[in-house]
Amino acid sequence: MKVGLFVPCYVDALYPEVGVSTYRLLQKLGVSVEYPERQTCCGQPMGNAGFERMAVPLAEKYDSLFGGYDYVVAPSASCAAYVRVFHPVLVKERQCAAAGKTVDIVEFLHDVLKVDSLPARFPHKVSVHNSCHGVRELGLSSPSERNVPRFNKIIDLLQLVRDIEIVEPERPDECCGFGGMFAVEEQAVSARMGLEKVRRHIATGAEYVTGPDSSCLMHMQGIAKRQQLPIKFIHVAQILAGE
Repeated sequence: MKVGLFVPCYVDALYPEVGVSTYRLLQKLGVSVEYPERQTCCGQPMGNAGFERMAVPLAEKYDSLFGGYDYVVAPSASCAAYVRVFHPVLVKERQCAAAGKTVDIVEFLHDVLKVDSLPARFPHKVSVHNSCHGVRELGLSSPSERNVPRFNKIIDLLQLVRDIEIVEPERPDECCGFGGMFAVEEQAVSARMGLEKVRRHIATGAEYVTGPDSSCLMHMQGIAKRQQLPIKFIHVAQILAGE
């Protein structure tokens, strides 16, 4: 199996340790993984802002760069979802070979590798954040609005980590208020949604909030810091990698 690692631009710029942990985690699990250095943004910021034509060349470059891999793994549910759902719509002249092979790190470990053990220990109480794209586009957990049996792939993987205590907040799949451009265009609403979400995570007694999207974690972390709230944030790949 040949795997390409896609590190989204905001992870690369602000949370490079998440990309490094993802790479190391895949290596620890015996995956042959490569990081193409010419990769760029997937185009999600332009697409979300309504400038889809600006996202087309980025989608084409992504497909050219990653099309030859068996899987493309990203430590970002939102970017993985954008590639898989929207790249085939943007690039109409040809079939997007890479789009259907693109998965979030949680999907890859849970559904593809089907890992049943991890060399990780995290002796802390952790509250799980279910990001909107992960729940409703990638199916990382069951959406509360649907009458389906409950499941959560993030929790399934975290349960393989030694000495961890896992909890979920009230309204576990409610949006944190980030939403990309929504946080810019509707700042007051976004900030209030984020504050309520952080308070629900804190109410669990957790020391950390974790999830598959650095963007959501960044949004809540900024709110917690400004409000001087006692909670820390860590990407799920960092916990699973034992880092």
